[in-house]
Amino acid sequence: MSSSRTSTVFTVAAVTVLGGLVAYAVYFDYKRRNDIDFRKKLRKEKKKVTKQTQQEQAKVQAEFDVSPADIKATLLKIREDEVPATPEEKETYFIMQVQVGEQLSQKGPAFYLPAAAAFFRALRVYPSPVEFIMMLQTTLADPLFKIFMQLVNADAESRIEGYYDHFPPKRMNVSAHAGDAQGNQAAKKILIAEKDFQAGDVIYKEKPVVVALDADLEGKGTHCSYCFREIEDGKAVIPTNDKLGSVYCSQDCKDKASLGWQNILFSLDPVLPPELDNGMSALTIEQRTKAQEPYVEFIRTKAKLANLLAARFVAKQVAHETVKLLPKKGGFLADELQEMADGKDLYNIGDHIERLRFVDGQVADEEVKLLGAVLGSALPGLEQSVTEERHAALVGKMGYNAIGVVLGEGRDNRPVTSDRPEELERTRTHRGTARQVGSGIYVVSSYLSHSCAPNATTTFPEGTNELYLVANTDIKKGDELSVAWVDVSQAPDEDVGIARRRRRIELARGWRFKCECARCLQEALAEEEKEADLGVKGDESKVESFMRHEKLPGADTGLD
Repeated sequence: MSSSRTSTVFTVAAVTVLGGLVAYAVYFDYKRRNDIDFRKKLRKEKKKVTKQTQQEQAKVQAEFDVSPADIKATLLKIREDEVPATPEEKETYFIMQVQVGEQLSQKGPAFYLPAAAAFFRALRVYPSPVEFIMMLQTTLADPLFKIFMQLVNADAESRIEGYYDHFPPKRMNVSAHAGDAQGNQAAKKILIAEKDFQAGDVIYKEKPVVVALDADLEGKGTHCSYCFREIEDGKAVIPTNDKLGSVYCSQDCKDKASLGWQNILFSLDPVLPPELDNGMSALTIEQRTKAQEPYVEFIRTKAKLANLLAARFVAKQVAHETVKLLPKKGGFLADELQEMADGKDLYNIGDHIERLRFVDGQVADEEVKLLGAVLGSALPGLEQSVTEERHAALVGKMGYNAIGVVLGEGRDNRPVTSDRPEELERTRTHRGTARQVGSGIYVVSSYLSHSCAPNATTTFPEGTNELYLVANTDIKKGDELSVAWVDVSQAPDEDVGIARRRRRIELARGWRFKCECARCLQEALAEEEKEADLGVKGDESKVESFMRHEKLPGADTGLD
């Protein structure tokens, strides 16, 4: 009974208040429309209230705002933290950081920055970052979520904008800069010398990220499939179950190739380390065999080196991510990242490749499906990472940036293909692609510009695919470094004009640009001067004046 009465009282009170509000609203509207003094007073009060509101909002905002310097300092401190390795450790770390963030957030605005930092630490180990951010957006107070997003955005910006502060590594004595922009295209990145060099000096050494031996040499036992070193008869290290038939010069090269890319694509050894495998590899052998066999046939009969390089790059990415799951992150894969850029593990190989220039690559739907099946059979779910658009861009980057490895003076027994000239696969080598034994992707050397009169040369003096960049001339600090992407020599049966046209056609077909280096321009000018010596300007022949108005079939009447 009392409950009913209480409810009635509240209802009556609510109706009464509502009626009073409506009545006041009507009175207010009448005065606003008809009373001039009232309107003036209203405007004055409105300005006063607006000013007070703005001041109060500014005061509250100042209480919540965090300076960019504080955000940067917090990020630097977070990056010093060691990220847990195993899934179990990451899960424990994630839960702990979320709890810390919640506890700090309850202490008020003064603790919002350390609370946001705790949530950001949790984000670093969460498998689906976007999902976690959306969860926080619905649960955190707006000012706290804003600070959290400041950390997220600042981290992304510093990684993007600060990339060239860490790459190339300082030990390589070069730096990347923006070259001259052409038309609407973004300016190309170029390499600049960071110290003086004399002719013959080694500017830097670089190892490839991924490699591919020429198809006619793969599996023949003459060259190591990993380092390209020539193998003496009977001394090849042969894997037991490699479907591509690759061989190696040493056990070390075999192990590095297997861990880096070969196993996941062409073999059946466990992809994950023993502590993470949990018997899964034994269950996937049949499925992996079934997926690999048609893919190997595709590689042997239809693929070009760029396609194999792209597949191996995807496998290399998987290998790097797998290593991150291990408690101890040593080994050659961890060292590889250290060699590619300064900044510890701030960047992965994907960060390096995504910045490279490319022309559109050609991939068939068959290739995407076959590669996806191979990856998915090794690690279920991995097939989703291979899409036609993404893989075409990757193949394009491999083809555009691949450097041909020529040992010594090069070979002269590379099979001649039936491809049309514009379809031939080309790699960057001053000896000519026909003389290479294979090709590789070198992330720093990919920034070397082409010149038909280069000031540096890529060489392989160790008899392997480790690249040495050697100065052709004296180079001063601040000079742009350039190499020849094609054979720029002049053959005995070529004159200057023919040689110039040959190399320019090859550059246009292989890399889709018209060379306008100093040598090309100088030779073009010399050809024009030679033509001027002929003593004529165009066609100086003529007809009788009375014939100038004669109309020919299919032509309009008019003066010459």
